[in-house]
Amino acid sequence: MASAALGAGRLARLFGPDHALFVYGTLQFPEVLTALLGRVPSLEPAELTGWRAATLPRRLYPGLVSAAHGRARGAVLSGLTATEWAILDAFEDDEYDLRRVRVDGRKVPVWTYVWTVAADPADWERDRFAAEHLAGFTARSARWRQEPASFFDTAGPGWSDPGA
Repeated sequence: MASAALGAGRLARLFGPDHALFVYGTLQFPEVLTALLGRVPSLEPAELTGWRAATLPRRLYPGLVSAAHGRARGAVLSGLTATEWAILDAFEDDEYDLRRVRVDGRKVPVWTYVWTVAADPADWERDRFAAEHLAGFTARSARWRQEPASFFDTAGPGWSDPGA
């Protein structure tokens, strides 16, 4: 029996309840997931060969871009409800495309958000983000979750790097 699509737009391709999401940026932090979803779904460490988490101009979060010798480290997020998928999709910029990828060591492809416009040549630094921006980003994520319409930044829901 076929299930209904989980949503419109990018989510229209997802059917059924068992879709995992490879996260490689801010969504791999339990604090951010809690601010957005009110809980931390299952997170398994994972790597994606042939891709990298790239620094983006004037943004605190990365974009996943193809890289012949790259390796994006992150996690596979699973057990998301349709409502949670909709929250995470709204949280992502329009410059992302939802695509299926094959994460190292997994037989079944998972979904991920791939960056579709120009990215910096430098890789995003997870530890630096955690040390310098995670607390503020988490607080801002919680405010966005309460009032998403109040965030009008062209770089997503208000996540521009104030130091850029």
